[in-house]
Amino acid sequence: MITKQLAEQIVQQTMLRLHRNINVMQTNGVILASGDELRVNHIHEGAIEVAKTKSPLRITKDNNHLFPRTKCGINLPIFYQNEIVGIIGVTGEPTDMEEIATLLQLTTEMMVHQALIVSEREWKRKIQELVFEELMSGQPIQKYLQERLNKIGFQNKAPFYAMMLEVDPESSSYQNIIQEIEYYLETDSILVGHYQASEHFILISGLDKTTFTRKVTLLAEKLMKYYSLSIGLGREVQLLEQVHYAYRTAKLALQYGNPNKPVISFEEVEIYSLFKNKESFEVQTYTKKILEPLDIKLQTTLQKYFDCSLQLSICAEELGIHRHTLTYRLNKIAQVTGYNPTNFQDALALQLALLLKKTMLKSRVDL
Repeated sequence: MITKQLAEQIVQQTMLRLHRNINVMQTNGVILASGDELRVNHIHEGAIEVAKTKSPLRITKDNNHLFPRTKCGINLPIFYQNEIVGIIGVTGEPTDMEEIATLLQLTTEMMVHQALIVSEREWKRKIQELVFEELMSGQPIQKYLQERLNKIGFQNKAPFYAMMLEVDPESSSYQNIIQEIEYYLETDSILVGHYQASEHFILISGLDKTTFTRKVTLLAEKLMKYYSLSIGLGREVQLLEQVHYAYRTAKLALQYGNPNKPVISFEEVEIYSLFKNKESFEVQTYTKKILEPLDIKLQTTLQKYFDCSLQLSICAEELGIHRHTLTYRLNKIAQVTGYNPTNFQDALALQLALLLKKTMLKSRVDL
């Protein structure tokens, strides 16, 4: 059905172009909006007839007596998905408005279609968010929850993949990002929505691992063309009751992963996620012992070295320095810390110190 707010928008927009009085009515004949405010909330007998016949009605001086309290004009049905959702009427002599009647109907239906599509999308997204919140409880799937899943077209079919993005709901790009995701994955069984703070979830079911990986890679590439964000991938799970675990691991992937990567899987950061008590005395002592001798330039070099998977040529190019300069800096790091970045065990200790420092700083900012 057409809302009062939408009816008022239709009246305002069409009257600006036609310079004639416009009425928008419900299918029960009640006038929702009109250029003549005195007619609002009154019954329009002509609209009731249009709702019954689903055909245009021309009210003239000859048949005006059949429709009490109406004025001469043309009243037209408004359709949405082959169902009549309202009636629009334009006041005046029908013979003078035959040419614009069809255009008026088409324009109105386009406005209604756009508004209702947005409304349906928002309703579906809200249901998805409620469903996802239920799934995050980890409780057994109740009958009512399964009914909701069926209603929004989500299949209870393993495996299940949970993803997380950090997107500010108040940002100007938020709606565009969500619509890009929904359009790209519209043929799949998905739940998409906002969960907590700036967290945004994507839950997909029923895809094999190869297909899922390909889809996520292409989605990330599509988003990265316009937006600076990463997608965290959680562990694959086999039951809906395990979705909460899949999502938590997706969140850890973002928390501990390289923010410059478009897609970060939990498997990449699993070892680091074991160190969750980031503010402990031991953690602070450890990071201070290793990183305090390094200035910002050397810490940045070290981080880039790890981001480039210890590949000297790529790292030097990324930093915009000569390879010999990079080698000198790595040797300097080994000299002042006692940990050699080119040695596996030492590199692990250095990388862990950088990671713990980053997560400590992030947790303090979040507070």
